[in-house]
Parts: sequence; C-alpha cells; structure tokens
Amino acid sequence: MGVVLRIGDLRHKIELQFFTSVADGMGGTTDTFVKRDYVRAAIWPVSAKEMIQAGAPTMTVTHRIRIRYYEDLTPAWRILFGTRYFSIESIINPNEKNQMQDLMCKEVQ
Repeated sequence: MGVVLRIGDLRHKIELQFFTSVADGMGGTTDTFVKRDYVRAAIWPVSAKEMIQAGAPTMTVTHRIRIRYYEDLTPAWRILFGTRYFSIESIINPNEKNQMQDLMCKEVQ
C-alpha cells in the first residue's frame, strides 16, 4: 500500500530557509539563512542523545519532518519551527512518487 499522507498530520507550520550571501550595505556580503517559504508539516521526534561538549552536557534530538513534495529543497537548507532550528540531514522521497518528503533532521542551537 505504501506511505499515506493525511491532511490532519500536517498541523504544524514551518519555515524553510536556504543559505545565501546577502549585501551588508557597506559593499560586502554576509552569509546567512533566508526565508524561502512556509509549509505545513508533521513532526515526530525520533531519538535523543546526551553528550558532554566543552565540559557541559548537551542534548542532540533528531526528528522526522514530513511535508508535501518541495522540488528545490536540499540538505543545505534548514527549518525554523517556532523558536527551534533543525538542520536537514537527509531527504527521503517515499515510493519515489514526488508526493511527500520525509526530512531527517537534527535540532540545532
């Protein structure tokens, strides 16, 4: 049967952002993420890992984020959900039907 995309699953609004260089107004550029689009998404936590980094405990949480198929999306983009950012680790196109995408993400600070 395959993977089913139900409209009720897409209850979260996320912002897709891409990395680019923008003029800084002083003749130079600044590398930054820029909003590309808002899309509806389903978000599921997948795992969490605690580790010590720079002498302090930190938590890495990974999520699966499902959206409708978005043609230009690449792993170089990131996701903003509320005040939380997610880096895209990989993009899965279930059944290769270009109907939806599962984004395997890592929450970043």
